[in-house]
This record gives sequence, structure tokens and C-alpha cells, in this order.
Amino acid sequence: MPQTGLRGLVRQASAFYGRLLSALLAISVLILLLPVTLQVLSRQTHLLPHYIWTEEMARFLLIWTIMIGAIVGQKEGIHFIVDLWPRLTGRFRAFMDLVSGVFVLVFGAAFLWYGIEFVDFAWFRISELAELPLWLIHLAWPLLGLSWLLFAGEKFIDDLHTLIHGEAG
Repeated sequence: MPQTGLRGLVRQASAFYGRLLSALLAISVLILLLPVTLQVLSRQTHLLPHYIWTEEMARFLLIWTIMIGAIVGQKEGIHFIVDLWPRLTGRFRAFMDLVSGVFVLVFGAAFLWYGIEFVDFAWFRISELAELPLWLIHLAWPLLGLSWLLFAGEKFIDDLHTLIHGEAG
């Protein structure tokens, strides 16, 4: 049964956001290959000069890649999964997912709250080598928290619905 109204619109926006993040994850991995490859080639051969910016750029891209990957993992339901009772279904499964979902929501809120402080701390600072504004890198933490709240919140609502009404439909 397709969802209508505001809930359906939120689900569509969330699905689009998930697809966008999956594409960004693939793109960030591809882009990450450039500075890492330049680093390896410059260290192992004399074909390239030693670029200093490649190490910092690789670190920053790796941070974003990890954060986006954690968000995508949460969206796809493969992050924070410990299946102690894989045969559980229905209301029992929903109850256990709700219990673990509370912890994911708390972690998401913590990442959002402290991530905002982290961005504020870096607002007027720049990186040493590439001279990038550090808030661009630190922005990954509150974005991760907000995204976890969105995706875990959706799952929490679904599990709550299943717990109250039985199997999801």
C-alpha cells in the first residue's frame, strides 16, 4: 500500500537522500584514489615530486567517506546490527529493534549535538597544508548525527507500528 500525504512525502525525500548519499559514497571513494595514488607514486618512484597536500586531502576525504558510509549503512539497515535472535519476527522482532533503535537515536543525537560544537570550534580555523576551512571537514559529524536521526527515526516509527498493529503492511 503506497503511503500518501506528509508521511509519503517524507519517505520519498528520505529515499532520494539515501540514493544521493550512496552516489556520493561511490564518488568519494573514486576521488580518494587520486591523492592516495599520487602519494604512493611519489614515495615509491621518482616520477612525481612529493606532494604534501595529498596526505591532508586523503585524510579529509577518508573522514567524509567513512561518515557517508556510516550513514548509508544506517539507511540500508546494515549498520549497528547484532542479530542475537535471527529467527524472531513480528512484534518480538519489532520490540528488540526498538530497544536497539533507542541507542542509535541517542548516538545520532550525540553526534548532532557535539558535532555542532565541533563545527563551531573549527569555524575560523584552516587546515595547515591545503588551507581548507576546517568547518568543511568537521561538518561531517553533525550531518552524520542528523542523518542517523532521520533514518533510525523512520525505522523506529516502522517498528513501533509493527509492535502496536502486528506485521508491517
